[in-house]
Formats: sequence, C-alpha cells, structure tokens
Amino acid sequence: MSDGPRGHRTRPVQWRPDRKATDPSRLAAYDILRAVDEDAAYANLVAQRVLADADLHGRDAAFATTLAYGTLRRRGFLDAVLEACSARPLAEIEPAVLDLARLGAMQILFLRTPPHAAVGETVQLARLVGGEARSKFVNAVLRRVGERDLDEWIDLVAPEAQVDPVGHLAVVQSHPRWVVEALHDSLSAWTGSPSWGDTEDLLAADNENAGVTLVARPGRSDVEDLLELPGAHPGRWSPYAVVLDGGDPAGIREVRNGDAGVQDEGSQLVALALARAEIDGPDTTWLDMAAGPGGKAALLAGLGLERGVRLLALDRAPHRAGLVAKALRGAPGHHLSVAGDGTAGPWRPGSFDRVLLDAPCTGLGVLRRRPESRWRRSPADVAELAALQGALLASAIEAVRVGGIVGYATCSPHLAETDVVVDDAVRRGGVERVDVRPLLPEVDDLGRGPDLRLWPHVHGTDGMFLALLRRTG
Repeated sequence: MSDGPRGHRTRPVQWRPDRKATDPSRLAAYDILRAVDEDAAYANLVAQRVLADADLHGRDAAFATTLAYGTLRRRGFLDAVLEACSARPLAEIEPAVLDLARLGAMQILFLRTPPHAAVGETVQLARLVGGEARSKFVNAVLRRVGERDLDEWIDLVAPEAQVDPVGHLAVVQSHPRWVVEALHDSLSAWTGSPSWGDTEDLLAADNENAGVTLVARPGRSDVEDLLELPGAHPGRWSPYAVVLDGGDPAGIREVRNGDAGVQDEGSQLVALALARAEIDGPDTTWLDMAAGPGGKAALLAGLGLERGVRLLALDRAPHRAGLVAKALRGAPGHHLSVAGDGTAGPWRPGSFDRVLLDAPCTGLGVLRRRPESRWRRSPADVAELAALQGALLASAIEAVRVGGIVGYATCSPHLAETDVVVDDAVRRGGVERVDVRPLLPEVDDLGRGPDLRLWPHVHGTDGMFLALLRRTG
C-alpha cells in the first residue's frame, strides 16, 4: 500500500450509476468516522450533517448511525482483533484503511451481519474510497476476522479476568485502561464494596445507545401534551421527563420553539435537587455559572417561575452563551445570558441565593452519548480540569450569600473531579454539605450519600454527580 487513500470528503460521494453497488449507509458511516478522526468532530453533530447530505432516512439512517457509533465505541476491541489479523502493526496502517477494517469487523462481530456480506460490502466501499490495493488488504484482514466468532476472539485477545481484571474489561468492553480503573474506583466508593461485576455492568451500559429524553419546561409546556407524541412515555424519575421510542426530536414543535428540550433525566434531576433544597430568607436571584448550552438554565428558569426568580446564566465561550440565550428565549420572567469567566464573575460577593456550577469535566459519565470521548481523554486532562473545577467552585461559593446553596455538578464520576474537589472546598471552611437524597424521594438506589451519583447501569441516566453546599460564613 504505497499510495495513500483519498483525503476525507466533507460531503459523501455524489452518486453515479456505476457506483450504485456501494451501500450508501456504509459510506455514510465511513464519512462519520473520518470526520471524527481527521477533523476532531463530535459524532453526534457530524452524523446529522452526513445523513442529511446523503439523504438517508428511516432504516438506512438508523443503520448508518448504529454502525458508526458502534465502531467508535468498540474501537479498542476491534483494534485488538485486527492486530491479530494483520501482518503489520496497526500504527503502520493508514487511518482511513483502518477505519474501513473497523467497520467490517464491527458488522461481523457485533451486528451479526453474515461474514460474506460484511466482507463483500466493505471491500466494495474500500475499492470506492481507496482503490484496488486497499480493498485487497481489507478483504484479507476481514476474512481472517470472520474465521472466529465473538467469544472465540475474546478468549484470544483479552487478558484473563482472574489474572488482570482491568486489562480484561479494557479489551472486552472497549474502554481505555485508565478509564476502567477510574470508574471502578468511583463505583467502589459509591457502593462501599469493590465489585468487578458492577464495573463491567457500567462499561457495558456505556456501549449501549442512549435514548432520547425530552423535558417539559415548566410554564412553557406540559408533560401530558408531550405524551401525546407517537412512541412517547413518561420518564422513570423526573416529573418533567418524557422518553421517546424513536424519531427526530428536531421535528417536534415544542422542541423547535423552545417550550421543551432534549435533556437526559440525570440533568433534570440535578436542577430539580438544587431548586428543592431549603434555604432561609430571600430566594429570587439565581446563577447558572457555566450554563452552555442552556438546558439546565431553561429548566431552572421554569422551576423558579412561581418564586419570581431572576436567573443570570453565564458561559465563558460567546457561542455557548448564545445557545443559552436561545434556550432562555421565551422563558417567563426576567433572565439574562452573558459571556464571561466564572472565575472572575461580574458580580459582588454574596449576590445570589442559589448557584449552579455544572463544571467542565472529562465527560466520563456520558460515554454512551459521546462514543469518541473515551479515546480522546487522558489522565492529564483530569488534573488540568480538576484545577479549573476547584477555582470555579471557590468562585461559586463566594458568589452565593450566607445561607444560600451552591450545586456543584459534573457529568463525570471520577473521584478527582467530584469528591476531591468538594472535599477541598469543605476543608477550606465556610460551607457544609447538604444531603441530596431526601430531595429526590422519587429516585431509587441513591447509595450512601450525601452527594448524588447517578449511573447509566443503575438509573438509566447519564452518569451525573451533584454535591450541594450551604454557605455558612
């Protein structure tokens, strides 16, 4: 393979009669993978563009999305199998060709596509985007993949669970080793008893598709109205949640006009717990300190409606602050979205009754929604983000008045981003922890507390963390 494959296309191939033999769904999946790899794109965003450009709908769009997302999630295991089937190290294989091989292996091992069909379709795609030499290489590798079933490949490429449980789960459940260790530590702290079985359940949940959940924003829409949508049913925990069995939420009128939004129940519960916490004195001035893209801010605006709350929503990035403003547009009451740095906020100390800090984090709790994230993050990110999280939390505590409440939230369960940050704030003095669990009586299995931890495999939500801190001095 001396000459490289064609460069990444920003649009799928324009179809001509001689190219009808190539499946457009598989080509769309390939385009998604290349955009994620070459352009550092987010899969959920680029997938929308690719599917629209390819004019894929219904089953074809669903298959393309399942194939692309599954390949991104299972990349670690697929690479272990491909390494065993290739005569050269994967590092020496052109990235575009490697993506083609991953797509074929994904179909053979996880989508139950008959090996001859998966090989034939992938070879045809390889011939289209890379030429004859690449197609021959892909053909040879995938034929070797098809010689064993999934269980046989697990036995061959994964370390033994009894000898190396971290390495075993890292390969079988396709997570980087450091992520497996971090999630195991967090789960162990939550349950009080380490269990590799619990960790495997969590990792397996990360490899499943996350459903679409809507939030009926108070004062703007009702759950009962959203339940009339086709395939809609009530959420499991949040009184404002409606779960959809399928379809494109962008086509729903309430979502288009902002009266409802797409928001996981875990995020809804974070806002709900903060709004339910008791405080003495006035309760009319709230701050959402890292508000982009605005889902929690819009829900908080609705939850504070009967109290006459005024919400200030802040985000450092101007384009994210613009998304927040869009989410708040039409919300009853007086609310403001501005771009600004939360570590040096444009307010006087003690200005707010409640503050939400949904801090920037590694996102290890939302890997099922962001399949590429597990391969982009590193332990170095944790240290860098933890320093920022600590600075933001200190600023949030300074912004709230004595007797007010700060909610510190992350979509990562990593102990360095959760317990360590909050423990440091408590040790500095002036705040005390509030037990979150009594504020969410509708939610089961909240662990030992006092902080809130939600898990995909236990609660069916994103992996959210929330600590509530009352300022005491």
